Amino acid sequence: MLRQPSNEEGTALIAAPKTGVKIGSEISASFNFINSIIGSGIIGLPYALSQAGLPFGLLLLVVVAFITDYSIILLIKGGNLSGTNSYQSLVQSTFGIPGFLVLSILQFLYPFIAMISYNITAGDTLTKVFQRIPGVGPGHILAERHFVILLTTVVFTLPLSLYRNIERLGKVSFLSMVLTFFILIVVIIRAATLGPQIHPTENAWAFVKPNAVQAAAIMSFAFICHHNSFLIYGSLEQPTLAKWSQITHISVGSALIIGAVFAVSGYTTFTGYTQGDIFENYCKDDNLATFGRFCFGVSIITTFPLECFVTREVVANVFFSRNLSKVEHMGMTSAIVTACTAMSLVFDCLGVVLELNGALSATPLIFIIPSACFLKLSPGRWFQGENLVASVLVLIGFFVMITGLIMTGLYPQDCSHGVEMFYCADANISVTTPPA
Repeated sequence: MLRQPSNEEGTALIAAPKTGVKIGSEISASFNFINSIIGSGIIGLPYALSQAGLPFGLLLLVVVAFITDYSIILLIKGGNLSGTNSYQSLVQSTFGIPGFLVLSILQFLYPFIAMISYNITAGDTLTKVFQRIPGVGPGHILAERHFVILLTTVVFTLPLSLYRNIERLGKVSFLSMVLTFFILIVVIIRAATLGPQIHPTENAWAFVKPNAVQAAAIMSFAFICHHNSFLIYGSLEQPTLAKWSQITHISVGSALIIGAVFAVSGYTTFTGYTQGDIFENYCKDDNLATFGRFCFGVSIITTFPLECFVTREVVANVFFSRNLSKVEHMGMTSAIVTACTAMSLVFDCLGVVLELNGALSATPLIFIIPSACFLKLSPGRWFQGENLVASVLVLIGFFVMITGLIMTGLYPQDCSHGVEMFYCADANISVTTPPA
C-alpha cells in the first residue's frame, strides 16, 4: 500500500541502530561517498571524452563535478528548510504525492540500472582475468560471463547487500578505493607504453565533437550520488551542514581528480577506438591490464551493496509503514539482487546502459529535482541570488535529459563485447612489456 514517508522513516535503515552501536564517522562517510561516486561509471569516462572531444570533454567533466557538488549541498539545505531527512520525504513535502512518486521511480531506476552495469562489468572483466589462469581457455566455465555473474552474485554481492547498516561497509569502501588507485596506475602506465604504438584516429584531438550531450549523460551517471546522500549524511555522528559541505567537497573533488586522470589516460591510449568499457580495449594477453581488470572487478563487487541499500530503502518507503523485519529484509534484498542479475545476463553493452541511465535517471536526480525543491522552499524570486543558479540548473537538466535520450536513440554505441581489438594482432605491439 502506498504511503507518505515520515521524517523518521526516511532514514530508518541508518537511524535505528541498537544501543551502543556507533552509527558512523566522517572518515567512513567519505569512503562510502567516494566509493558511491566511483562505481562502474568511471570506466566509461574515456568513452565520454571520445564522444565530446578531449578539451571540451575535460571542461564538461569539471562542470558536471561542480554541479554535482553544488546540488548535493542544495539537497541537504532543502532538507533543513523542509525539516525532512530523506530525499523522498523532501520531495513529498515540497511537491506532494506526484513528486514523491516521480522521485521514487527515479531513485529506484538509477541504482537498479547501476547494479546491472556493475554485473555487466564484473562479467566482462573477470572472465578475462580467469582466462589468464593456466588451463582456463575460452570454452572453460570460468570464461563464461553468465556463470561469473552468477558466481559473484551468490558469493559476494548478495551477502554484502544483506547488511542492514551502511556504516558497516566503510572498510569495504576503503578497500574499493585502494583498488581504484591500482586501476588508475595501470591505465596511466598503458597510456605511456601502449598509446604511442596505436595510431590516433581522425579528429582524435578535436576540441569538441557532436555527441557532447551523450558524454554529459555518461558523466552524470559517473558522478551521481544524490540517491544515497541522505543515507550517508545520516550516518554522521553529529550531522551539520558545514561538516557535510566539507565531506562533499573532499569526496567530489577526489572523484573529479581520479576520474579526469582515468579519462585522459584511457582516451589518449585508444582515441576513437575507445569502448564504453575501457578494459574491452586492452588485449587479452596483457598481464598488466589483467591485473587492472581484477582490481576493477573486485571494486565493482564492493560498490554493488551501496546501490542495493538505496534501492531497498526506496521500495520500503513506498510500500511499508515500518522498519522491515529480518525476513522481509532478506526477501526484498534477494528479490532486488535476483532481478538485477537476471537483467545483466541478458544485456552486455555497457556504453548504452551508461548513456540511458545517465540521461533518464542521473540527470533529473542531479540537475532538476534538488534545484526545483530548493527553489520552491527558498524565499525570494527565482532570479535572485542562489535561486538564479538553481533555476539555470533546472533548465540545463531538462536540456541534457531530453537531448541525451534522443541522441542515444539515434546514435547508439557499437559494442565489440569480447572481441579482440585489431591492434592486438599486430606483431609490432608488445602489450606485456614496455616498448624498447
